Parts: sequence; structure tokens; C-alpha cells
Amino acid sequence: MSSVEFQLNGQPVAIEADPSMPLLWALRENLRMTGTKFGCGMGLCGACTVHVDGVATRSCTLPLQGVAGRSVTTIEGLDPEHPLFAAWVEHKVPQCGYCQSGQVMAAAALLAENPSPDRQQVRNALSGNLCRCGTYNRIQNAVLGAAEVGHWEPGAEEEQA
Repeated sequence: MSSVEFQLNGQPVAIEADPSMPLLWALRENLRMTGTKFGCGMGLCGACTVHVDGVATRSCTLPLQGVAGRSVTTIEGLDPEHPLFAAWVEHKVPQCGYCQSGQVMAAAALLAENPSPDRQQVRNALSGNLCRCGTYNRIQNAVLGAAEVGHWEPGAEEEQA
């Protein structure tokens, strides 16, 4: 056991844990950030996607020591006014909801990097995030809809956290 220190949703945290523990379990079990979901445990489904220094990252395969001194943002850390949330409702994306936090986090990273993606860029950015309900077209439409919101400024969720 050792202490691993990093920024979580804009706040400093220190966790006494095995540094090889997957970040996912440190978030869920130690820090009670349960919005990040366990899907496959192999980084293949995207349910566990968080941002590490603004980059969409699979938390199930990243050891806790990999975020030492870095910034981690979970779904709980996104600005509640982020246009993706309204777009998700407008385009009726949620079905079972299990993949949603990973999908939103991947989409938010895309929009922070490219505020005006086309449909193919959205597909490419979200291609590793699986949805068992098959709402891919709705997800893509929601991301494109959120991109059209003129008042949104990329990176605002990082500043707000």
C-alpha cells in the first residue's frame, strides 16, 4: 500500500491503496464515484471511460499509479450544463443506460478537442464504446446536436471542476 495523489474532478485526493489497482475500482470503491461503470474489465467496451488530463481513457485497465500527479474527470465532474446532457434527452438516447457515462465522457473529450465534428468523426471517436441497446444513431445525433450549441465553450467542464 502506498499513497497515490491526483486531482479528481478539480479537487486534490490521496488514496492509500495498491498502486496497481485499476483506477476504476479506486474511483468506485475508495472514492464512491459510481457513475463510472464496470463493463468488461479489459478496456474493450468503454463503460469505464473517464478523462485523464482531458483525454478519454479506459479506467479499468489504467493502474492507479498511472494517474499520480494528473487530473481525472469522471461523469460526476462534467459541468451539469454541458450540452451533451440536454442533447442526450432531446435525442432519446438512454435505453438501459449502462453505457451512457462512458459514451458521454468519450463524446465530451471529442467535443473539447473538436467542437464541430462531422458524423464520421463522431463515429470514429465513439467506435470503442459499445451500446448493447444499439442506440448508436441516437448517440451520434446527440453529439452532433450538442456540437451545434453556440454558447458552449470546450474545456468549460475542466474549469468548473
